[in-house]
Amino acid sequence: MYYNAYMSKIKSPGVAGIFYPAGAGELEKYIERFKYDSKNYYEYKSRAVIVPHAGINFSGRLAYEGLKQLDKTLQTLFIFAPAHRVPFDNLCIASYSEWETPFGNLKVNQRINKELNDRFFVGCYNEAFEDEHSIEIQLPFIRKLFEEVNIVPVLVGRSDTNSILKIIQHYWDDKNIGFIISSDLSHFLKDKEAQKMDLMTAEMIESGDVTQFNYKQACGALSICALTEFAAQNKFSLIRNGLMNSSAVSGDTSRVVGYGSWFLYEGTVNEFLKKYYSGKILRICREVILGELNRTNYGSLSHLHLPPLFDEKIATFVTLEIRKQLRGCIGSILAHRTLKEDLIYNAKAAAFKDPRFRPLERSEFEYLSIAVSLLSQPESISFASEKNLLEQIEQFKDGLIIKDGVYQAVYLPSVWEQLPDKQEFLKSLKRKAGLSEDYFSNTFEAFKFQSEYIK
Repeated sequence: MYYNAYMSKIKSPGVAGIFYPAGAGELEKYIERFKYDSKNYYEYKSRAVIVPHAGINFSGRLAYEGLKQLDKTLQTLFIFAPAHRVPFDNLCIASYSEWETPFGNLKVNQRINKELNDRFFVGCYNEAFEDEHSIEIQLPFIRKLFEEVNIVPVLVGRSDTNSILKIIQHYWDDKNIGFIISSDLSHFLKDKEAQKMDLMTAEMIESGDVTQFNYKQACGALSICALTEFAAQNKFSLIRNGLMNSSAVSGDTSRVVGYGSWFLYEGTVNEFLKKYYSGKILRICREVILGELNRTNYGSLSHLHLPPLFDEKIATFVTLEIRKQLRGCIGSILAHRTLKEDLIYNAKAAAFKDPRFRPLERSEFEYLSIAVSLLSQPESISFASEKNLLEQIEQFKDGLIIKDGVYQAVYLPSVWEQLPDKQEFLKSLKRKAGLSEDYFSNTFEAFKFQSEYIK
């Protein structure tokens, strides 16, 4: 249907009293409780988030954690949400000029609504919005968190990821616009099955690879995939705010719904960790090593108040030095453990299990220098000759992995400080792998990666 702003009216609540309290006083109590319990993990203010849309007593806390991460200077918020009640093709908007909430009305950005209709052929279909909770449940939070903001509610029907992706790409250059992806995760599985599926979903979102994503993983799968693909295209990251399911509230593990929350960071996750969490990363390593030396239990490290990001899978190397001399270095080339688990394992291994050194002693600890490298996903290099390989490696930026059969070795980017010449860098790495300096074969493989160095 053609969009006509002059047909506008105020959208009254359709699920107030069902998904959230209809009265401002009772709703205020929920939000104040969420605010009080909020961990305030991240200083960063984002322009895009993924948040759940179940009843406020089930997923409201996690939705609040995500929505509070948005930059409060934003002037317009897109809300992409799945249509649960009325079937239709493509995407749709509504002709309402305002949406009513218990805390006051939210105005619709009429200019963008008309642009969506004219440029992206998004039809106007008010009926689809009438009792749709996936948009409405977000609005009281938005009204409470933002002093002044307009909204652009968009429902997603039988469509494709590309339709949403094009809209995000088109409006991203306007720094006053933000994006909310409204979606729950797995539906009505047993608790353990749901946890497994939701964790798989989280890892797809966080890795930027949603090629195997399917509708069973999330009701808002199309919108999640669109934002994830947009992030991957721009080398941005989606950082976890939390992961849970309805059993945490209901106690019923037989049939649960999964909830997750992420925010978009305009950079790599490793850059984010270095900027905001270098101290905690190094402290984990120090406490683990000291705990082993003192034969004390360093526990779950809960006293460090680690954010959910430390439950994401990230590959690390832990390097130990004493008086600028190497004292141990152990790490993971591929991300296969959570960041916290990988730091704990590699810190212990670097201190006590590096085969090149005897185990660290208590008397050495006060002289110990600790460095951590956070590794990106290795990228395979296609090359026809050694010269061609070296041309594709950037000094002081790329780490390098080489392998041929059982022979394998890795150098972190920090090794360039000792071996700044590309030829010598590769020769030394071949020797480390147990190969000759001039070795080359048709089965020789190489992978490059980047790392953020924390010391």
